[in-house]
Amino acid sequence: MKKIEAIIFDLGGVILDIDYNLTKTAFEKLGATHFDKMYSQAEADHLFARLETGDVKPGEFYAEFNKRSDLNLSPGQISGAWNAMLLTFREESLDFLERIKNNYRLFLLSNTNEIHYEVFKQIYHSNERSFAFEDYFEKAYYSFDMGKRKPDADIFEVVLQENNLNPLTALFIDDSIQNIEAAKQLGIQTIHLTAGMLIEDIGI
Repeated sequence: MKKIEAIIFDLGGVILDIDYNLTKTAFEKLGATHFDKMYSQAEADHLFARLETGDVKPGEFYAEFNKRSDLNLSPGQISGAWNAMLLTFREESLDFLERIKNNYRLFLLSNTNEIHYEVFKQIYHSNERSFAFEDYFEKAYYSFDMGKRKPDADIFEVVLQENNLNPLTALFIDDSIQNIEAAKQLGIQTIHLTAGMLIEDIGI
């Protein structure tokens, strides 16, 4: 690996533990038997992609989900199933961020949505904290705020350009291969965090 000056972290599966199967199972129990065709780690259909870029607000999302699923679920039922994938923050990984933030410029780049954002903030603060989650980073970028989502090249370009980052000395860490490949196309160094890998063990 070449010289690294900045590190761009994904959130889910990298710092925050998630389990897509919990959401899939929760929706199936509610009668949405084809949820895995609508959303997975590898791909989001048009409705979920629009949710992640902020083009669809939660209320609109709930109504459209019911329409497409031919169900009549309450917002609480849908949000509960949708949030089921969100587990806990890895304390060792948070400690790692704290240790390295004086040695590298740290950024967060997450495909997320307004519904998940509110819940993972609550999860983070379920333990006593001395500062906000975003304070680990020079800047945190969320897709629903940006109107863009990974793996589209323009979301990476925004992070690089706004912060005057050289892609050749930037490292991107993500658990989804399609996002890793997109970053590579821009010349960014990458680490694909596969099952069992932890950011504190990557050797930087």
